[in-house]
Amino acid sequence: MKGLQKHIQLYRIVLITVSLFLSAILYNLLILPLGIVTGGTDGVATLSYYLYGIDPSIILMILSVFSAIISLMYLGIERTAGSLVACFAYPFIVKLTSGISNVIFIDTSDIFLIVIFAGLWSGIASGLMYKSGYSSGAFSMIYQVIFEKFKISVAKSSLVSNMIIVATGSIFFGINKALYAIILIYISNIIIDKVLLGISNNKAFYIMTKKEKEIKEYIIEELHHTVTTFEVKGGFLESKRRVMLTIIPSREYYYLTEGIRKLDPDAFFVATDSYQVEGAK
Repeated sequence: MKGLQKHIQLYRIVLITVSLFLSAILYNLLILPLGIVTGGTDGVATLSYYLYGIDPSIILMILSVFSAIISLMYLGIERTAGSLVACFAYPFIVKLTSGISNVIFIDTSDIFLIVIFAGLWSGIASGLMYKSGYSSGAFSMIYQVIFEKFKISVAKSSLVSNMIIVATGSIFFGINKALYAIILIYISNIIIDKVLLGISNNKAFYIMTKKEKEIKEYIIEELHHTVTTFEVKGGFLESKRRVMLTIIPSREYYYLTEGIRKLDPDAFFVATDSYQVEGAK
């Protein structure tokens, strides 16, 4: 079991490392040179670079430190720890790869083609990040704090934040650049789900466990999703068992699987694609 856990941990570290390098190279090679403000910390760093000439890695580090402090204050060390890896590693990798545009030349005259390619690249990098089970850090921690304090979902906070950043970019770089940013973000979000678990937006989990209370609390309090419990009868021994059913977004798949494994290594669960979810939340 320990050997398996080490293997899984190593796999996650490799995924997040590849993800961070892909994101940093994309930023320095295409996003920053084109002046596309895509939202998030990258968008703020791009704005600061073109308006004030500040090194993007410095802005990224400042935002990371600020976000980490806020998260530690309101969420505690345990819930912040998973975000700290990317939070502080990413600014260093951006700095490390800052000269890549001098080594690799890309013709950016066809900006629409570049934006499509950047969206695909960004989606793959972000998908690997989610697949590693780590958080992307920085603003994602702020969104979690907002949820805890004001019950505004992370998705809504992220959407509003990105809209403000992209809109600010349009003021300084023009509406065309903002439209390109929107296209890039849209393509990236599509690819993230494809990288994770196929073509469905949601996953349905059927879980049988001896730690029903603990796993139910994890799903409700940590992942903020509802759980339905019902009884089933085994076909071989015909013994009655309780099954939990929950529906989660595809990109949270690894958060749930890792949580189940941590709380009950002997739990039995099945995850299937869920193409349409309607009704009670």
